[in-house]
Amino acid sequence: MKIIDTITPGTPFLSLEFFPPKERSEWPAFFHTVDRLKEVNPLFCSVTYGAGGSTHGDSLEIVSRLKQEHGLETMAHLTCIGAHDGDVHTFLDQLTQAQVDNVLALRGDLPQNSTAESSPHRPLLHASDLVSLIRGSHPHVGLGVAAYPEVHPEAASPAADMAYLRLKLDHGADLAITQLFFDNRIYFDFVRNARDHGITKPIIPGILPVVSLKVIKRIVSLCGTVMPAEFMAQLEEADRRGGAAEVQKLGVAHARRQTEELLAGGAPGVHLYTLNRADAVLEVTAGLLPLSATLRLPQEPTP
Repeated sequence: MKIIDTITPGTPFLSLEFFPPKERSEWPAFFHTVDRLKEVNPLFCSVTYGAGGSTHGDSLEIVSRLKQEHGLETMAHLTCIGAHDGDVHTFLDQLTQAQVDNVLALRGDLPQNSTAESSPHRPLLHASDLVSLIRGSHPHVGLGVAAYPEVHPEAASPAADMAYLRLKLDHGADLAITQLFFDNRIYFDFVRNARDHGITKPIIPGILPVVSLKVIKRIVSLCGTVMPAEFMAQLEEADRRGGAAEVQKLGVAHARRQTEELLAGGAPGVHLYTLNRADAVLEVTAGLLPLSATLRLPQEPTP
């Protein structure tokens, strides 16, 4: 089933992102984490896909098992930069055979020391190209794309980035999931701007509970997200005071507040970047939806 067909305006939801473990020996622990997080009752779960398709086979097997053995609606990440059209079609066919009906269509990270224009497979330079390919060849597939509330690091301008998001949605994507952010005003302003630019499809905010100062500094440096100075100072103080445990306590509390505010402010749901960390996600979400489901949520985010 397409994820877009399961989203009901005014009915909030949670969804989760997992990444394939690096080693096969880690799979039993990974699926134990999945089973623990089933109590969150996610609307869907996405599974990442390594740069250049480096975890292609693992992603395929994991999304298949999540769907068939664990009863979760799944969304497979699919990157296109440097990919052969034929390989993309094969992967989509394999997803169809596994009854996985949804894909997050991404350009993907460029190979080191290269540019999009240097890719040997020029027909698939951008996520919009991948969206068009999937919509033309596998029209039954539900399609999500990425959105960047703080502007993609490679975008020429905020206006150009917004135009590109609309292009992906106009080419057939059903919904967008945002890059992580730490200030909810950024999301609400972004959605308001998107509506002003004629984008009407759901934009799901992506939230990352901070569990490690080292990890979050690395992630922020890679994705271009702005960490509020006050929040970073608090994390650094927590690290000095009590190490990783204190950092996670503060990070989880911040993610919890973000999630509550986003749902109360009219976001269709919240997509949690789990980093495969069950404890943190369960702390963020404990008792959350029974509370938020009683709210009369507006159809659009409020200022």
